Amino acid sequence: MRARLVCAVCVAAITTAALTPPIAHADPRDDFLGRRTRVCQECDLAGVNFKRHDLTGADLTGANLRGANFHDAQLAGAKLAGADLTGANLNKANLAGADLSGATLHEAMLYAAVLDRAILKNADLTGAMMGTARLTRTDLTGARLRDADLRKTRLIETICSGADFTGAALDQAFVRAARLDRVALARTRLMEAQLIDTTLAGADLTAADLRGAALRGVDLRGANLARATLLRATLDATPLDGAVLADTVMPDGTKGP
Repeated sequence: MRARLVCAVCVAAITTAALTPPIAHADPRDDFLGRRTRVCQECDLAGVNFKRHDLTGADLTGANLRGANFHDAQLAGAKLAGADLTGANLNKANLAGADLSGATLHEAMLYAAVLDRAILKNADLTGAMMGTARLTRTDLTGARLRDADLRKTRLIETICSGADFTGAALDQAFVRAARLDRVALARTRLMEAQLIDTTLAGADLTAADLRGAALRGVDLRGANLARATLLRATLDATPLDGAVLADTVMPDGTKGP
């Protein structure tokens, strides 16, 4: 009798186990979109609309965010290292303190975006539209900003060492206490820009357009200004000693040696 009872219990246990549905594994993408989590590393969120969403501190490391809409979104402190934000809309987004190191922002829209203290080391911002964006104490070391639109941006204490701004538009930009040493600024437009207490030592300004720019306390030692134009620019405490001047248009319209 006792043996029969033990056997019955075993059969019941086996039957229960067989009928119990397998535990479903949580889908991080679904949980993220359902706002149950802020972690979605390497998720495919291409084209998703996050307009005005609060994603403060979200972890989207390595995520596919191509064409996503983050207009006016809160992304302060977000982890976006290695993410693909090609063509994404980040207009007016708050990215203060966000980590975008190694991220791809090719032709992304960042008009009036806040990038204060953000990390953009080695990020690709080629062709990005960043007019009036704020980049106070932003780290752009080694970043690629070729042909980017940076008109009327504010670069205050920004670290840009080794960055590539070739062909970028920085017209009417306000640059103060920024580190632009060894930066590629060939064919860059800096018309009516203000550069104050900034270092451009060793920078490549070949064929750059600085018409009407105001330079005060700028370090141009070793900078290449060949074929650049400084027409109507003001150079206050900004000596050109040590800079490369070849067919350079000087502030008074004459050409350098």
